[in-house]
Amino acid sequence: MMKKILLFLVLISSVSVSYAGGYRVSTQGQRALAMGHTGVAVVNNAELAFFNPAGLVYLENKINISAGVTGVISNISWQNTQTGEHIAADNPFSTPFYLYASYRATDWLTLGLSVYTPYGSTVEYPTDWSGSHLVNTIDLQAIYIQPVVSLKLSEYFSVGGGPIFVTGGVKFNRNLNRTLTDEEGNRSNVEIDASGVNGWGWSAGFMFNPTEDFRLGFHYRSEIILEEESGEAVFSNVPNSPLAPVQNGKVAFGAKMPMPAEITVGLSYQFTDKWLFAFDYNRALWSAYSSLDINFAPEEYPDSINPRNYKNASTYRLGLQYQAMDNLTLRAGWYYDETPVQSGYFAPETPRNDSQGYTGGLSYQITPRIAIDAAFTYLHFKEVEESYDHYQENGQEVTFEGLYKSNAFLPGLGVTINL
Repeated sequence: MMKKILLFLVLISSVSVSYAGGYRVSTQGQRALAMGHTGVAVVNNAELAFFNPAGLVYLENKINISAGVTGVISNISWQNTQTGEHIAADNPFSTPFYLYASYRATDWLTLGLSVYTPYGSTVEYPTDWSGSHLVNTIDLQAIYIQPVVSLKLSEYFSVGGGPIFVTGGVKFNRNLNRTLTDEEGNRSNVEIDASGVNGWGWSAGFMFNPTEDFRLGFHYRSEIILEEESGEAVFSNVPNSPLAPVQNGKVAFGAKMPMPAEITVGLSYQFTDKWLFAFDYNRALWSAYSSLDINFAPEEYPDSINPRNYKNASTYRLGLQYQAMDNLTLRAGWYYDETPVQSGYFAPETPRNDSQGYTGGLSYQITPRIAIDAAFTYLHFKEVEESYDHYQENGQEVTFEGLYKSNAFLPGLGVTINL
């Protein structure tokens, strides 16, 4: 019975990471990112394929392409405020990317395609650190692919949207518990590998232009379920003893992981020939992640539910754009992002508290058809002393707590092509 319980707890902790997966940063377009990641009511390039497909029909050129990559340099530290123990996580450099394209078929119809990576992070803590029973390493990746259609219904109103295909995976490693070792003193360990996990969703939006200088936008992205049916858990360094809770080797598992729906509303206002202001409000419906169902391949293992108790969270975004010269556009922005993690559920694989993002960037028109887009973001997470109260060992809940400090630097570079 102990073997079943421990395996159940191991898989619950590890699979949940593929959804929560550390903090999430927004990097879906250099022009938008430089303006505080506003974009639901801003018409300036093919980034609209992500932010609001309804706006693609207002782009002047027949063919529009936007592509870019952002470097994520993140820092996470944990400290036990009672003992003074301090751990700095190793966060390898990651590069989320995007590619958007649109084609104006008629004056009232534009077709588009978007490919982007909204989820993707790597965190590595030192081996056998104090929280190794919760996480040692995690590598999460997800790619969204979406064809879109944009329709102009009148001079003032348009709609757009399309289906979304998601593919991704996660690798996760942690120790089995706080004390178990093999005969040579190596900590017992489990590694989770869930690759090729797929799901489907959709998005839809509209754009309203009551005047030449003022736009309103709305965009909804549906909840997406990523379902793993043949994941693999590998146990190692387990002592060769009938008293050991598990045995070395592989075990299969299945799980469904919800990714939250999002609603974004916003506006843009061209208040002079040179200045543009934008505001977006985003609501992520994280309450869908209240629990995680785990289905074990061995029939004798009971299915179970693991509570996460996330809450819906809001993001407030502000952006400014200034046309400095005919071939140079400057941008700046700010956003405030609420955490969905509630007190008592703060695990080291999701070291995310409320954050503020400070952004800036520019576009330089190399030729009439090609522009270089650059953005930079500093993301500061509010310092928090919190705990994770739902790890179980020997039938008892064990609390892991500490002081977390996090920040991230995101330099990005992209290109816009208009034909």
